[in-house]
Amino acid sequence: MKNLTQQQKQFVFEYINSLDGEYSAKKAGYKAKDLKSVANRLLSDKIIVNEIKLQIQKQISSLRVHKGYVIQKLLQIAEFSLEEEDILDKDGGYTGKKKLRDTSAGLKALESLCKYLGFSSNNKEEDEYNQAKIITISNLDDEKI
Repeated sequence: MKNLTQQQKQFVFEYINSLDGEYSAKKAGYKAKDLKSVANRLLSDKIIVNEIKLQIQKQISSLRVHKGYVIQKLLQIAEFSLEEEDILDKDGGYTGKKKLRDTSAGLKALESLCKYLGFSSNNKEEDEYNQAKIITISNLDDEKI
């Protein structure tokens, strides 16, 4: 945290933990009637913003979560949630009908997966003709991503 005062460093630390500028300014010891304007001033300072980005990036890289792991888990959630299961009557007998386990969770996982892999596009013409690679869990590794 170069070129930052101790109070600014504390603000950065508090802001990363709370994402609340006014609260962070108060916890960092700023004494002003309008802490919201203090927070806005601090968050418009390029040095402070760059330090916040740097500290967040350090936290993310320290997690060491591989892309393949995230993709694998999203695929598992989508596959499990979108599997069909039998509908039972009140006595526990089979009705012959089937339903998806949890469509909302499955669709959310697929949406997250598409965003993660960069399949979203704002151009409607491109959306109609985009081709997606099929990735199976068995052939998934970080070098192929």
